Amino acid sequence: MKILLATDDSKFSEAAAKSLAEQFRPQDTEVRVLHVVEPIAISVPPQMSPGYYPELEDRLPQAREVAERAAKTLSSAGFRVTTSVTTGDARSVILDAAAEWNADLIVLGSHGRRGLGRFLLGSVSEAVARHARCSVQIVRIPS
Repeated sequence: MKILLATDDSKFSEAAAKSLAEQFRPQDTEVRVLHVVEPIAISVPPQMSPGYYPELEDRLPQAREVAERAAKTLSSAGFRVTTSVTTGDARSVILDAAAEWNADLIVLGSHGRRGLGRFLLGSVSEAVARHARCSVQIVRIPS
């Protein structure tokens, strides 16, 4: 089985990694840990072209650490693990990565936002669940 674990350096992602490790047998499972660095959503001057986000380069080393930390947890439990760190819109990148890799399952945590926070920030887990070509497991933790 091929499982894509989407992480975002939160306690929700940690819960998703732990849930994955508890539910699946390592010998039958290959895991790809994906961490997406999203551009800061602010208005930019017109002279800045799309994709020009110098602040993303500064955030990549921390993103790699996050992915490696999750990978270490899973590999110590016996899973075959690879990592991927990329930039872009998390919803799109997760869906595209799962499709390109032919994942059987996407596992991710839910922040459980409601109301205005959900409206303003959106729900990555909801978008992934609605549009994925494979099964999706959303891990929630009590708030």
